[in-house]
Amino acid sequence: MLELRHRGGGPGPGPGVSPPREGDAAGGDHETESTSDKETDIDDRYGDLDSRADSDVPEIAPSADRTPEILQKALSGLSSRWKNWWIRGILTLTMISLFFLTIYMGSFMLMLLVLGIQVKCFHEIITIGYRVYHSYELPWFRTLSWYFLLCVNYFFYGETVADYFATYVQREEQLQFLIRYHRFISFALYLAGFCMFVLSLVKKHYRLQFYMFAWTHVTLLITVTQSHLVIQNLFEGMIWFLVPISSVICNDITAYLFGFFFGRTPLIKLSPKKTWEGFIGGFFSTVVFGFIAAYLLSQYQYFVCPVEYRSDVNSFVTECEPTDLFQLHSYSLPPFLQAVLRWETVSLYPFQIHSIALSTFASLIGPFGGFFASGFKRAFKIKDFANTIPGHGGIMDRFDCQYLMATFVHVYITSFIRGPNPSKVLQQLLVLQPEQQLNIYRTLKMHLLEKGLLQPALKA
Repeated sequence: MLELRHRGGGPGPGPGVSPPREGDAAGGDHETESTSDKETDIDDRYGDLDSRADSDVPEIAPSADRTPEILQKALSGLSSRWKNWWIRGILTLTMISLFFLTIYMGSFMLMLLVLGIQVKCFHEIITIGYRVYHSYELPWFRTLSWYFLLCVNYFFYGETVADYFATYVQREEQLQFLIRYHRFISFALYLAGFCMFVLSLVKKHYRLQFYMFAWTHVTLLITVTQSHLVIQNLFEGMIWFLVPISSVICNDITAYLFGFFFGRTPLIKLSPKKTWEGFIGGFFSTVVFGFIAAYLLSQYQYFVCPVEYRSDVNSFVTECEPTDLFQLHSYSLPPFLQAVLRWETVSLYPFQIHSIALSTFASLIGPFGGFFASGFKRAFKIKDFANTIPGHGGIMDRFDCQYLMATFVHVYITSFIRGPNPSKVLQQLLVLQPEQQLNIYRTLKMHLLEKGLLQPALKA
């Protein structure tokens, strides 16, 4: 049936009878035509992937349970529902504790954490592709996938180094060369991978190889690009990293708890266990949590100051004079709240107001990242992306909502928050040639004199 569908679907003239070909009537080259037909038959047999229904997708064997044996024994008397609840709870508290420890260790460790999560998420998605199509034994698929991951990371992290480590780069001649020609080097590395992919194309696998080429690039778009945005948010101040991520975590936990204890009404078919009760309960809990977390974190320079690299101490520092965004302001309450609370004004950090927008996105739109991941897993008949974390699945299962959040926060900062960054401008000026620096100095001096901000020098 598949061959008939690929060739037009029409019935043949009968068994053992070949339909007349144009080459026969015109006295054409029969051997060439026959070879062409054989190649077409091969492509039809091996290239029917796009005509498969979802039910035809190969099913992946479920991953082995990696729950520690000590937990298995301790919870052996419980039902599977409560056993899973306790496993998820214990592992959640463990991960949150490790997250707090990483925060205490500083921004550089958080960047390494983001990089590690990115690599693991990429590995889980690529592994699914390899396991689904393993029988075809695509040549160079895994090698090229990891090569492209290195190329894209080299490009993005090189851009970050050029933006935030300009003073350090200025002292190192080798780094100056790499930064000056960074985009050309990145493009050359990608072209090398592209050429290797073309050279790896083999008959019978063309279509699947291009499927996997697209698979790899979409995976890179989801993982590397978003993790780069997470690090960009972190450089704006650790609070822009912690509040959004914590809001997603809070929403995930509270929605699970409300759904576990009160859930009755299914929310979406892609995730049958998700309920409206969990969705609504998670929304209100997340908004309250984000508001309180913003208040607590806004009081400390460690969280609110932009992360900057200081070449004199060779480390990242978070010291600054907090902006108005992180200083208390008095706000007049609406009349109906004044009547209820009997307060006319309330003191808030302006960031707390922004936290409401961040928390609202985390609880209303963020879950759609999870629904998208659920649809992906259903398409390939898998329960989880991996079995890295007992009771939770893979790393990607826990961070599927974070990627949407990272993009939103970056767009939010650039649209409503970020203004010119004096330290970044100064870093860029220090990289310029002395003549260029003098020209900028003269131009700036003339501008300040015209505005009356500088007094003209007195002539002797």
